[in-house]
This record gives sequence, C-alpha cells and structure tokens, in this order.
Amino acid sequence: MDYKKEAASILEAIGGKENVAAAAHCATRLRLVLNDESKVDEKALEQLDVVKGTFSTGGQYQIIIGQGTVNKVYAEFSQMTGLGDMSTTDVKSAGAKKMNPLQQFVKMLSDIFVPIIPAIVAGGLLMGINNLLTAPDLFFEGRSLIDQYPGMADLAAMINTFANAAFVFLPVLIGFSAAKRFGGNPYLGAALGMIMVHPDLINAYAQASVEEIPVWNIFGLEIEKLGYQGQVLPVLVSTYILSKLEINIRKIMPASLDILLTPLLSLLFTAFITFAFVGPITREAGNLIIDGLVWTYDSLGFVGGLIMGLLYAPIVITGMHHSFIAIETQLLADIAETGGSFIFPIAAMSNVAQGAATLAVFFLTADKKMKGVASASGISALLGITEPAMFGVNLKLRYPFIAAIVGSAIASAFIVGNDVLAVALGAAGLPGIISIAPGSIISYIIGMAIAFAVTFGLTFILAKRQAKKEAVKQAA
Repeated sequence: MDYKKEAASILEAIGGKENVAAAAHCATRLRLVLNDESKVDEKALEQLDVVKGTFSTGGQYQIIIGQGTVNKVYAEFSQMTGLGDMSTTDVKSAGAKKMNPLQQFVKMLSDIFVPIIPAIVAGGLLMGINNLLTAPDLFFEGRSLIDQYPGMADLAAMINTFANAAFVFLPVLIGFSAAKRFGGNPYLGAALGMIMVHPDLINAYAQASVEEIPVWNIFGLEIEKLGYQGQVLPVLVSTYILSKLEINIRKIMPASLDILLTPLLSLLFTAFITFAFVGPITREAGNLIIDGLVWTYDSLGFVGGLIMGLLYAPIVITGMHHSFIAIETQLLADIAETGGSFIFPIAAMSNVAQGAATLAVFFLTADKKMKGVASASGISALLGITEPAMFGVNLKLRYPFIAAIVGSAIASAFIVGNDVLAVALGAAGLPGIISIAPGSIISYIIGMAIAFAVTFGLTFILAKRQAKKEAVKQAA
C-alpha cells in the first residue's frame, strides 16, 4: 500500500491542509479538528480503500482506518499538513473549543471519570466474585458456596473488603482526577477527598444506624460530622471550588509564601464550606437524582427499558452517554440500596444490537469493502466497541441502524422487566456477563439473544424494502 498516496487522497477529500486545525491518531482512527467540516467530500473518502468509515463527534472528525495502518498513514499525513506529532489530548483540546456548553459539560465529566474507571471496574468485579461465593441457589439448591465449603468464608470476606475500597474512598479518586481536570493541584484534590472520608467522621454507610450524628459547634454554627463515602456530586463541586480558589490565591500570593500559604488557605477554606454548606446541599441533590432514576426504573418497568433501549444509540451519537459514567458510579457506590446499575445492561443490549445489524449487512452486501468493514466492526460491537459499526456501516446505510435501535428497545424492555442489574462497569456486550449480578446472568444472556435475533432478522426485512424502493425509483 502506498501510504503517502492514501494520505494525500484523504487530505484532498477533507479540504486540503488549510482546513486542518489539529490532527492525531489513536489505535484505529485519524482524529482531526477541521476548520470547516462542510468542505469534506464524503463520497471521495468512501471510495478510498484505506478508509473504513467516518464520523464526527465532540468537535472531531474521525476517519476509521484500522490498527497497524493508521499510524503509517498519519506519519505521511502529518508531514503534508506540517502539524507535526500531536497527541489525542491536543486534538481533544482543540475540538472542545468547537463544542456547545452542554457538550463541554459532558466532556468534562468524561475527562474526570474515564481515568478512574479501572479502579471502579476492579472493585465492581471483585464485588461480583464475592456475590458468586455468597449467593444461595447459584451452584447448590438453597445454599451458597461458602455454606457448602465453610473454609472459603474468610476468602469471601477478604474479597468483599477489597471490593468496597474503591467505593468507600471514591471521593479521593474523584478529588485527584477532578482537581487535575480543573487546573488545580491533584494532590490537594486527593487530600480534600481524604478529609471527606476521614475515620473521625460518621461513615455515610452507617448513618441509618446512628441515633444522633455528632456536630462541630463553630461560634454557634452546628456542622454535622458526617462522611461522604461513595458520594460523587459533593466531591465534584468541592474540588471545583478548591481548584479555582487555589488558582486565584496563587495569582496574588508572594512567591516566597506560595508553597506555605496557598495550599493551607485553599484546603482550609474549601473543607470548611464543604462540610458547612456545599456538602449537605449537594448530597441531597445527588440523592434526589439517584432516587429519581431508581423510581423511574422501578415505576416504568419494561416501558422505561423500552424507551431507554430505543434512545441509547442516538444518545451515543451525540456523545452524551459519557455523562452516564457519573450516574453509574453513584449507583454502584450505593449498591446496598440500588442493587447495582440498570444503565450498563441497557448499553450492552444496544451494543449487541448494533453488532447484529452490522453482521447482517455482511451477509446482505456484495460490496467487498463493506463486507470487510462489516465483519470486523460487527464482532467489535458484540464485544462492546460500537463506533466502527455504528458510524462505518449502520448510520451510513440507515436501515441497519433503525433495526438495531428496535432490537435494543425490545431486549432492554425484557431485561428491565426481569430486574437485570450490573454490579460492575466493564465491556458492555458479550464480555459484560462477568459484570452482571449472579441472579440476573441468565436473563442477561436471553436479552442479548433477543437483541441479536430481532435486529438481525429486521435488518434483512428492511433491506428488502429498501431494495424495492430503489427499484421503483430506477423504474420511474
């Protein structure tokens, strides 16, 4: 393959080097920020053998090329544009300038929560392992594994301790990540998180068992000594205040006193207003949001699942699905009350449906290039990565996307009707089985089968209707 020629063809199709503001690449895609996306010649890009698909999201125009090839095309592309080596972070920053306020807010949440997902996933999966050991009727009728084998009881207790750590100290993780995102010192953010879960405070999880919460009496102002274990919104808002306060104090603080007084004043003031005002208000706000979501889930039942399953893929197109990470984190942190996350299983149904639609296109199309894209991206979607399938095949042809959201809606209605919940975050698709509560695994598998079968069959039906419409147009 002549990578220089392919790069030149791509550059010409997107409007020339004058139209490229920033460029980088990830494992499979060119990530571009264009001055004017209306100048892109989509048809010219589609005709290039190296291009597997294109889509625009979050201020970035992304061209799917494939692993092992994209880096070679980018090397030639960067020389032609004169932009040099740029990171995906550089491109994200450039792309963010083109976003509206809502998109910028969603991106902010994504930037904060994506880095801490591995810790949340690990904790959730450990929780799942603990459930496998302690859930009755899973392996033995009326008994759990530790009932059957008492020697495993301490192992389960140890795993439960490991699993809870990420959620008990969640404010520390969020404080570090959020302070870094807001431009403050991430270690001050972590320190604020530590203050919010200090052992001297009443543990938030034990609040219901405490008759009277002790208080600090500061000149007549009573402040509850209540921790923020497993809380999301209080630490987000408090860390924002901390970071902005630190930045502004540093501007006026003499350099000789900066290292001593800036951290002291920033942390002291922020911690005080957190416990006095910000924390209690945002705690209630966060609880209301979660209670509202849980109420909607419990009240609407399968109808709510149907609606969310129908809308999930369109939400992904806008990038708004990144905001769900914060909500899911809170649902998992409050797992004793919520039972887990109902969003993750719905996302999995949507991903499986997108994969099924793309694989149906593989069998339907005679176009060799489309077959190649459909086979690889279809399998990828079943494993939880839907971008190549959605943007490279389904949205381009339209009817597979319609089939996929219908299949997702029906499957989501089924799993919500059967109370399928996730106890961890992970790959939303076939591998997601390990993230599901033990009692829901069978229903989860049936839901995926429904999503695949309905979507696959409906894609064939819609393809025939599409072929008839095109035949009528040609005849006219």
